Amino acid sequence: MAYWLLRSEPDAYGWEDLVRDGGTEWNGVRNYAARNFLKAMAVGDEALFYHSNTEKAAVGIMAVTRAWQPDGDDGTWASVAVKPVRPLAKPVTLAAIKAEPALAAMEMIRQSRLSVTPVRDEEWRLLLEMAAG
Repeated sequence: MAYWLLRSEPDAYGWEDLVRDGGTEWNGVRNYAARNFLKAMAVGDEALFYHSNTEKAAVGIMAVTRAWQPDGDDGTWASVAVKPVRPLAKPVTLAAIKAEPALAAMEMIRQSRLSVTPVRDEEWRLLLEMAAG
């Protein structure tokens, strides 16, 4: 299993929307690196749902329920299907992530403009510890 971080603006589509819908198609990604990460996802992988812009915090865990498929008519882009697994007990803010030296190499920090990034196993464990309080 691999781990990921997927960003969405909460006023466009937030964690509560995902929970209400029971799942969604994670589409609309228009960056080649992020697209390649979507293509690398497999059913059963887990991802942090990260509220970007206003809240700047990881707020929940999603599961990939369908591997990538083309997003758009020309086949250039990709999307995956996800469903909510559980909310985090405590949101993990960007400030807290940046303050943790063990997370300094996280792709979301190194490539801050990408909406889809991988999360290493050890980073995932630490983020979940931070979310537990």
